[in-house]
Parts: sequence; structure tokens; C-alpha cells
Amino acid sequence: MGRSQETQNKKEVRNKKEKKRKDKAEKKLARKDNEKRSPDDMIAYVDENGMITSTPPDPSKKRKIELEHIEVGVPKRDKTQKPDPIRKGILTYFNDSKGFGFIKDSETGESVFVHINNIIEEIKENNIVSFEVEMGHKGLTAVKVKLFK
Repeated sequence: MGRSQETQNKKEVRNKKEKKRKDKAEKKLARKDNEKRSPDDMIAYVDENGMITSTPPDPSKKRKIELEHIEVGVPKRDKTQKPDPIRKGILTYFNDSKGFGFIKDSETGESVFVHINNIIEEIKENNIVSFEVEMGHKGLTAVKVKLFK
């Protein structure tokens, strides 16, 4: 009496291949069904709030926009309005031994470098200070730094 030449492992491999073949055929049929849809089914619209919808926009809500009113990029500053040269911020870091630190500007949120030579009054970390900004070698530098009162 001879044993069957087909082992359990061979049966599993054959079944996996067969299942893979069936899945591939099903996917092919599904793709064919999707091709039968019209291009109108794939159109998306944008409503007045910028949200994507499947319904066309209401023509009664349409607004006329002048071409000159569209601003692309950063809006230009009004040249008549000069920024206040004296700024306010918080001293976030200061190293006494090295003689420098950083101030976080309260208006812009930028970090501004400060050197010990540009400090008028004695200051410590987390103090609120007033200062003026100049362009230094590597970026913005705070000058005339003193405690804010």
C-alpha cells in the first residue's frame, strides 16, 4: 500500500494559488464594472466655503469679485504707518558667563539675539524687557535693552 504523493504542505500551496487566482479574477471584474461609469459620476464641486461636494453650486450665491481685490502673496504694508521702534518681549534665555541671550518678541514671536554690551539695566531670565531691533552680522539683534515698566 503506497502513500499519497501529495503532502499537506503541497495541498496548502495549491489552495493558496487557487485562492489568489480567484481574487485576481474578481478584481478584474470589479475594474470592468467601474469602467462603465460615466465621467459625470466623477465630478466634484467646491462650495462657497471651499469644501468639496458632489452637488453643483447654487448660482444665486455667486459673488462678483474684482480682479484688483485679489492679493497674491504677502500683503504690502502701509508706508504711512511706521512700526514702533521700541518693542516689548520676554528674556527667554541669558547666559551671564558667555554674555548673550535671546528675547522672544511679544508682537512677532521671533527670537531676537541680545549681547551683554547692549543691555542698559541688569536683567534676568523671564523678565519682561523693552528693546530696539537692529540688523546684526547674523540677523536681528536687540539693543538698548532694559526692564519694562
